[in-house]
Amino acid sequence: MAHFEKQLSSDTRFEGRIFSVTVDDVELENGEKSKREIVHHHGGACILPLYENGDICLVRQFRYAYGKELWELPAGKLELNEDPFDAAKRELTEECGLTADIYIDLGEMYPTVGYCSEVIYIWAATGLHEAPMNLDEGEFLTPERIPLDKAYEMVMNGEIQDGKTIVAILKIKALIQEGKVRIG
Repeated sequence: MAHFEKQLSSDTRFEGRIFSVTVDDVELENGEKSKREIVHHHGGACILPLYENGDICLVRQFRYAYGKELWELPAGKLELNEDPFDAAKRELTEECGLTADIYIDLGEMYPTVGYCSEVIYIWAATGLHEAPMNLDEGEFLTPERIPLDKAYEMVMNGEIQDGKTIVAILKIKALIQEGKVRIG
């Protein structure tokens, strides 16, 4: 039997540009009542640009909530009802100045399952071509080519701390080792 919770009511406490917050009354599977505070988010799309020589493109970007610059893959939030694949392709061009011939679905991840509805959809891109970068207004970042093996080391030693980036690097590394994705 699958575990479940049944929503009894929902009270919106905040509506912002990027997310909203509700406090929900729920019934647990044992019949008890509880409250859930939920951040509702449209989700995001992330893309791992993989060059023929095995380099990837990461971006360095200051993240205000953490007060420091982080290494990340190109990514962005989804607009309401936006197709995640279209958003991933857009972010590849906007943040790295690239387009691709081939896209590999790396799945989706739930970054904060305890209180947030956000889903991040992840792809890898190969057959890369240069295109004009087009950062959003107020967006400041630096794209850098880094060998995949070096990026993997950065994940393992804690230098890369962003969850979606960690997931994508570990997945593409495993797919290459399994012979399911080829470089070169």
